[in-house]
Amino acid sequence: MCTGKCSRCIAVTLYPLALISIICNIVLFFPDGDIKYAQDGHITEEVKYMGGLVGGGLLVLLPALYINLTGKQGCCGNRCGMFLSIAFAAVGVAGALYSLSVAAVGLQNGPLCKVVLIWGTPFKTRESLKVLVTLHLSDSSYLTDDSTWWQCTEPKNIVQFNIGLFATLVVTSSLEAILCAIQMINGLFGCLCGACVDKGG
Repeated sequence: MCTGKCSRCIAVTLYPLALISIICNIVLFFPDGDIKYAQDGHITEEVKYMGGLVGGGLLVLLPALYINLTGKQGCCGNRCGMFLSIAFAAVGVAGALYSLSVAAVGLQNGPLCKVVLIWGTPFKTRESLKVLVTLHLSDSSYLTDDSTWWQCTEPKNIVQFNIGLFATLVVTSSLEAILCAIQMINGLFGCLCGACVDKGG
């Protein structure tokens, strides 16, 4: 198996995934394309954790850059270079898992939105009674029951906005975690067997 070539393929694949994560996280700060919600602090709590920007973005770009740049220089052809790629890939796994966790919680809790005159998270189970004293909430998840989305009156289409972007973060961070984990295994093989650069890998 040509571990050096495999490493470079993984690195190239990680670039667009990290970019998508960063863009999704930045866009989440501007519901309805308006900066006023960020200025007023009316942003979903999980967006502030910047899972996509830091975890799925910067921490995944580190191994991607290392593997790609050192691979071009032939450094991934030696066992030391492949060992370092394991460490960088581990950082990528940690970042991707952080992004995945934040996005999953963001999906579960739902968006911060204006309900009647109160700002709150109406789909968050433990907060629902505090925020919506007079409204009846269904036991089913808001993700599968769009009949409850009307409760969020502002920002416009905030439920669809949050679901779309957080779901995208879940998918991209899952792929990033898988790819970085594969690179850890690939790097281990490279340490033990070499990266077959001599053979044109």
